[in-house]
Amino acid sequence: MGMTRGFGVDIGGSGIKGGLVDLEAGALDGERLRITTPQPSTPDAVADVVAEIVEKFNWDGPVGVTLPCVVKHGVAHSAANVDQAWIGTDAAELFAERLGRPKDQVVVLNDADAAGIAEMRFGSGVDQDGLVVLLTFGTGIGSALFLDGKLVPNTEFGHLEVDGHDAEKRAAASVKEDKGLTWAEWTPRVSRYINVLENLIWPDLVIAGGGVSKKAEKWLPLLEVRTPVVAAALKNDAGIVGAAVAAAQGLRH
Repeated sequence: MGMTRGFGVDIGGSGIKGGLVDLEAGALDGERLRITTPQPSTPDAVADVVAEIVEKFNWDGPVGVTLPCVVKHGVAHSAANVDQAWIGTDAAELFAERLGRPKDQVVVLNDADAAGIAEMRFGSGVDQDGLVVLLTFGTGIGSALFLDGKLVPNTEFGHLEVDGHDAEKRAAASVKEDKGLTWAEWTPRVSRYINVLENLIWPDLVIAGGGVSKKAEKWLPLLEVRTPVVAAALKNDAGIVGAAVAAAQGLRH
């Protein structure tokens, strides 16, 4: 690949995590650094934290950064669990300026898309052709779609309407927590959601990510869906790894 190390930063509603990535192993190279997301999580406040993380590692190569936003050509067009001021912000320009490097050295992408890139290259999506969708179950539901290994960016399948409701308001992992649902009570909601998705896009494989992927044995066997569903392999580091891969490839949306 020419470059064996990369750097990724994964911005979430509660924490901003970054670290060096071994691009051949698809894993962190050493410890990651996590800093609590500033409140309010404005672009300027977040950019300061991103710069702090990158500087801590003395990294001077390309940087990949994820945002919980739809991102096109470096510009954020939505904002989930981060300040609404992100909408319309040229994030790539902001981070490049803060990091003191040219804009083509910074790649900004959607967080689920980054996790998907990591899973397709190093995790549960390796050598999977056809239509693969990664679904991250967390506060909401994130999605990443791949056709023969190539990313179709910025899908927002967590917001499909299911039985008159926004899907993520019914089937996100946060709903299980908030309502105190057992795995047996929550999983039918996920099945119903996946059934709707299946009837729209007919995927060949679903990769289930987010925190609940660690407990896959508790709920994947309870799913009633026609598509094979497998647990994500990279867990919490997928966003950092995928961001670093995207930056190393100079991926542009």
